[in-house]
Amino acid sequence: MLTGVQVVLLGGDARQLEVIRKLTELDASVTVAGFDQLHTPLDGAVKAEYSQELFHTADALILPAVGTDDEGRIPTVFSDQELVLSSEEVAKLPKHCTIYAGMAKPYLRELCTQHNIGLVELFDRDDVAIYNSIPTAEGAIMMAIQNTDITIHGSSSMVLGIGRTGLTLARTLQGLGAKVKMGIRREEHYARAYEMGFEPFYLNQLISQVGNIDLLFNTIPTMIVTAQIIANLPSRAVIIDLASKPGGTDFRFAEKRGIKALLAPGLPGIVAPKTAGRIIADVLSRLIMDETSKRGNAQ
Repeated sequence: MLTGVQVVLLGGDARQLEVIRKLTELDASVTVAGFDQLHTPLDGAVKAEYSQELFHTADALILPAVGTDDEGRIPTVFSDQELVLSSEEVAKLPKHCTIYAGMAKPYLRELCTQHNIGLVELFDRDDVAIYNSIPTAEGAIMMAIQNTDITIHGSSSMVLGIGRTGLTLARTLQGLGAKVKMGIRREEHYARAYEMGFEPFYLNQLISQVGNIDLLFNTIPTMIVTAQIIANLPSRAVIIDLASKPGGTDFRFAEKRGIKALLAPGLPGIVAPKTAGRIIADVLSRLIMDETSKRGNAQ
């Protein structure tokens, strides 16, 4: 239980509603800001105006999936109010407080370093990333179905990268009857992809592998689907780039060539916000519980 733990949650989208629900169920004292246009009740949580007073007694500060932008602005789907996290606010936090966000830009990392405040980036965790790969794969396949005139079954599909998202996506495509090629960098990953029934190839051979594919899914966050690669794709091919912005595809050249190319980061929060919220909520609650326990043992 989180009885007596003071949690401040700022902004975010529908995923945060699941976080609020989970924390209040565990008896945490939850104060939220950036939800003034949400018309459904937040049972057990207290809505408040954004001010420095929120920060004085926080044991945990929870930010949205993207944390803040480069100027400290916090995304708020349920409010038109601008929430900006500045040095003044972070300075008010107790030194034992931890800030949690899906990911952190250099601005947020610098603030935490400057004020010696703990920062946890949830999306860096293997458990969160693996759980999130499930709605990501489903969302990617939804986009493929919406943007093609063929079935996934029998299609020639290519997945670049055999990381947490790439592996889940490749297995899901395979389960739907697609013929799946996998672009690999390392020998042990090549062996694993072969063992799982995919058709692996090394990424330095990519240009010779794309000549007859229907769907290309990229999970690699560097420029990999270059103009040279796109020039060798069949005109029917669709590119779905799942890497974080700006992706790993030359979208300008794809448009010029008439190849449909879609950038689709953050799919869990778009296609399955409740599931994505529960993933974050479960991990967050465990982390806060562990941190509270450590603090109690140290006293």
